Amino acid sequence: MTIPAALTLSPVVAGLWRLASWSLDVPARVRWIEQALELGITSFDHADIYGDYRAEALFGEALAAAPGLRSRLQLVTKCGIRLQSPERPYRLNHYDSSPGYVRAQVEQSLRNLRAEQLDLVLIHRPDYLMDAAALADTFRVLTREGKVAHWGVSNFNASQFALLQQHHPLLTNQLELSPLALGALDDGTLDQAQQLGWRPMIWSPLGGGRLFHPDDPQALRVREAMLPIAARLGVSIATLAYAWILRHPSRPWPITGTRRVEGLREAVAALDVRLSAEDWYAIWVASKGHSVP
Repeated sequence: MTIPAALTLSPVVAGLWRLASWSLDVPARVRWIEQALELGITSFDHADIYGDYRAEALFGEALAAAPGLRSRLQLVTKCGIRLQSPERPYRLNHYDSSPGYVRAQVEQSLRNLRAEQLDLVLIHRPDYLMDAAALADTFRVLTREGKVAHWGVSNFNASQFALLQQHHPLLTNQLELSPLALGALDDGTLDQAQQLGWRPMIWSPLGGGRLFHPDDPQALRVREAMLPIAARLGVSIATLAYAWILRHPSRPWPITGTRRVEGLREAVAALDVRLSAEDWYAIWVASKGHSVP
């Protein structure tokens, strides 16, 4: 199996799933991308379905308005979910990893993003009807055509990852992990990352904003534990949450979901924070609501 050149993403990745709701005109989108780049955030995470299938095209308009940006950034996108929308009146939401659908969505993403090549494409959710050999053949063909540089998956469990990895090299698995969502620590996916040497991408590092919810019992426990640690380290709760993720030895790439430039700064600030094991476990204990076994 031929291993492609190493994938290089920025230490923090900008997530664009809310881009359509930000209501930014094209110059404002260009400026937001430039501000992210100034902070060292060069990787931008998309999916074909984000913003009711509109977010990629909005980003692509910005790249078309400022063509010099493309060479300074990495484009990541995902496909494999058929999501109901006015233009796609499916009977129900479902998954599709068939060769024809993956090819069609990759080619649509290229058009949307005004790009000649996508740096990384992920299968968005595990498809129970996935034919791993056929999907791997599709990966190879699209790579050979120069349309996709690297492939990975999102939300796959360890055995699903191993099945597809057997047929084609995968360079990441995009997983949920935050001080409120601990499943990846126990389900084998992060163990697999260390075993095979791939780096996970992490979605919802702030629990989709739930970390700051005033009435969520788990969030309240976690914030109470985080406050003295954040004060001692001189960082915000958000920065501490990113640092908690970055402390894992699988070397994760956390994905922000914020429009706020200050939010991007808080994420990048975590790169300079090193938590002790005791501080890391204090947050874990607060999240679980009990001591370690």
